[in-house]
Amino acid sequence: MSDCITHSAPEPVFAEPWHAQVFAVTVALNEAGRFDWPDWAARFSDTLKRNGLDRELDGGDDYFHAWLETLECLLADQGTALPQDVKDLHQAWEEAYLTTPHGQPVHLR
Repeated sequence: MSDCITHSAPEPVFAEPWHAQVFAVTVALNEAGRFDWPDWAARFSDTLKRNGLDRELDGGDDYFHAWLETLECLLADQGTALPQDVKDLHQAWEEAYLTTPHGQPVHLR
């Protein structure tokens, strides 16, 4: 008789690829010294309170939208990524992916 225990594959930590990406960008900016983590945590907490997210968050879209909002505000406050620049880049990416044939790489103009 085998004493081996079978384990099912672990569930992904992030529900969506963009959740992992915004998390990774935030960690990389922190590790690069762009901000300190206690400041980040306080800002993120304020964002969650401001958005009325008073329920148990499970790492879904609502949580990561708040995460992204916090990152965008922090970068805007630093003058690193101004809101209009972020909006323009978002629109450029949206136009690029909507006009790119399926299966082809997306390029910004």
